[in-house]
Amino acid sequence: MPDSPALKRIVQRRGPVPDLPGVPPFLRRVYGHRGVGTLADLDLALSGLERPSALRDIDQAAGRIAEAVREGQRILLVGDFDADGATSVALGVSLLRAFGASNVDFVVPNRFEFGYGLSPEIVDLALLHSPDLIITVDNGVSSIAGVERANAHGVDVVVTDHHLPGPHLPPACAIVNPNVPGCAFPSKAIAGVGVIYYVLGQTRAVLRAGGWFDGSARPEPLLADWLDLVALGTVADVVPLDRNNRRLVHQGIKRMRSGRCRPGIAALAEAGRRDLARLKASDLGFAVGPRLNAAGRLDDMTIGIQCLLASSLEEARPLAGQLDDLNRKRRGIEQSMLADAEILLAEAEGGIEGKCGIVVFHPSWHQGVVGLIAGRLRERHHRPVIAFAQAGAEGLELKGSARSLPELHVRDALDAIAARDPALLTRFGGHAMAAGMTLDRRCLPRFAQAFDDEVRRRLPAEALQGRLETDGELEADELTLDNARRVAEAGPWGQAFPEPMFHGDFDLVSQRVVGKEHLKLVLKRADRLVGAIAFRQKPIPDCQRVRLAYALEVNDYRDPALELRVTQIEPLT
Repeated sequence: MPDSPALKRIVQRRGPVPDLPGVPPFLRRVYGHRGVGTLADLDLALSGLERPSALRDIDQAAGRIAEAVREGQRILLVGDFDADGATSVALGVSLLRAFGASNVDFVVPNRFEFGYGLSPEIVDLALLHSPDLIITVDNGVSSIAGVERANAHGVDVVVTDHHLPGPHLPPACAIVNPNVPGCAFPSKAIAGVGVIYYVLGQTRAVLRAGGWFDGSARPEPLLADWLDLVALGTVADVVPLDRNNRRLVHQGIKRMRSGRCRPGIAALAEAGRRDLARLKASDLGFAVGPRLNAAGRLDDMTIGIQCLLASSLEEARPLAGQLDDLNRKRRGIEQSMLADAEILLAEAEGGIEGKCGIVVFHPSWHQGVVGLIAGRLRERHHRPVIAFAQAGAEGLELKGSARSLPELHVRDALDAIAARDPALLTRFGGHAMAAGMTLDRRCLPRFAQAFDDEVRRRLPAEALQGRLETDGELEADELTLDNARRVAEAGPWGQAFPEPMFHGDFDLVSQRVVGKEHLKLVLKRADRLVGAIAFRQKPIPDCQRVRLAYALEVNDYRDPALELRVTQIEPLT
């Protein structure tokens, strides 16, 4: 059984308690901690979505795509190899076909052969399809050379992306990305699948205005029918759930629960043993998304896209089964790599305490899993982490994946490192919390020192101390099944709008190991008994009282009951 995680310091969130009529006091406190001030802030109706007109170049993009649809031109989507990229491609292909486009196809770079983005090599591969128009989804804003290659062959490129741009933009006929200079779209955190959703929504408006849809042979599709893909890609990409993203996710999950879900997502939920009728955002993040991502990490994301494009459950289930098998294989690889990483950190000069920014590499590591290792180490050691794997046959090139803390914008940190030492990084890109990069293996020691120095410059010492933020304590009479249901329905919860977490002291009535490595507990607070589950937790010897950090859950096994999902256990007596 694995060691129990190190204890973190519990810190209670602070914020004004809003006046929200009809909302229980504990939930008003939770909302206040997340910036909710009025009932209007909780309205997640589609009518409240941000307007597409604020997206720079959206009219040019929609006009060019509509032209390609009307004239029967060959349209090729070029995607990314993660869940956001896969859902973006599936949405683009299926919605364009629903518009009546007669020739739509896609290409997704194999992570191990081509790397990320619309590179010149990917354009050469795309040219085999003889496209008239290339649409990038979830990539392209940094693909200057690739767009130039396409232009040189007479192929127009529309870029749809959400990643942070570099100092120069590619010469595409349109670039739709909320993060490019001059774009006034307020939801800068929208995922790639959200961007293509907006672009094709505007394309539909252009086609409608031109009389393209006739109501019978070519009916106008309802865009809301594609929100299941938007919800999955948004949650799986771990973008901040601002109000616009929460609307998109809420509406997508609402449709999944009602059975209006494409067969591929239903098959993936089935493989993850999740009930669509009670699906939550966390199910997309921890069950559906990882199975989809496994294809891009270990094999070819084409399998995942084919699953999402399947027209029936009978067609989708075998593909979902392949993805489930890949996910099991991925978990085994991840466990082995994580053990390697902990040994490397234990043997490093000065140990983990002497590091502010962690850089780890092992020649046997799998390139598709290093991002997960970086995330695991960040959670365990509360430091920004970059994990590297070998790329290429000769092993002289390393590809790395970074995971950061909220206090450190990791792409900005990489930018600063590259500015001081331009020869150090071959290329890099990403977000505030995650980034990817490539460097020469011989530069790794120099880069590791530069990253540690940059993190040390940017982060205060207290940011590196493990802390667990909670929404305070609940009274014994608030520990109810009804309140657990209220929390479940109050979502979607996720990045930057975290699931409510509480803390408190309990009498430990009993404990037993289940599933070989998890701890099932019976707890008592005042006169109330409540069950709890602590994952990957060893039994606690000689203890009668504990301090817990926990979330409220509904345990639907047999008769529904309240269950505390325990994040941390601190023995008291």
